[in-house]
Amino acid sequence: EKRYLKLSKIFDYFSEMEIDISWYKKNNFSQPANTNLQTLNTIIKNCKKCKLHKTRINTVFGEGSANAKVMIIGEAPGKDEDISGKPFVGRAGKLLTEILSSINLERNDIFITNTVKCRPPENRNPHDDEIKSCSGYLDEQIKLINPKVIVLLGKIAANRILNIDEPISNLRGKKYFIKENNIPIIVFYHPAYLLRSPLQKSKVWEDLKFMDNIITNHDC
Repeated sequence: EKRYLKLSKIFDYFSEMEIDISWYKKNNFSQPANTNLQTLNTIIKNCKKCKLHKTRINTVFGEGSANAKVMIIGEAPGKDEDISGKPFVGRAGKLLTEILSSINLERNDIFITNTVKCRPPENRNPHDDEIKSCSGYLDEQIKLINPKVIVLLGKIAANRILNIDEPISNLRGKKYFIKENNIPIIVFYHPAYLLRSPLQKSKVWEDLKFMDNIITNHDC
């Protein structure tokens, strides 16, 4: 881990000087063999792969159970998350907690994270290069947790994971898979959208039942 962090800082310096060292990274800069969530969190806290590190207060790694059956992936941290270093702690987070509680799921039972680990300025959508810079971290989180189902919240998360540019209304109620690990993936409306469009809240129960059915069948 220490070697990884040291190399990471060196690469940051080269990147600022616009020196291409991708050839060296490919052959010499893989993740530590014994990476766990705690180690990965430490690595992310020191990350300067994209420009978001210049404006962040805290990185937002994610939180929850390392053995979670359900992994929830949102779009990006907001102001409250940037300040606290925790995901989904604002109004949208409160609504998400209430939604989970309706099927007797506590936040400690699941794992919640985002496509990027730093807040984009003014809560704008993360840029493609920022999502790409964080993609390895998210992939590693999925690998380490190995949930029974992944829930994508909102269009940004859905586009990043599924590589499908369609409205959420077209993606809901369907099951997708990550080729590498065959984990079922489903799409929910983002809680922030539900706060802006309360009439859509009635569809959440349908999504929750769909998720519960996938988990139940996965356990069989």
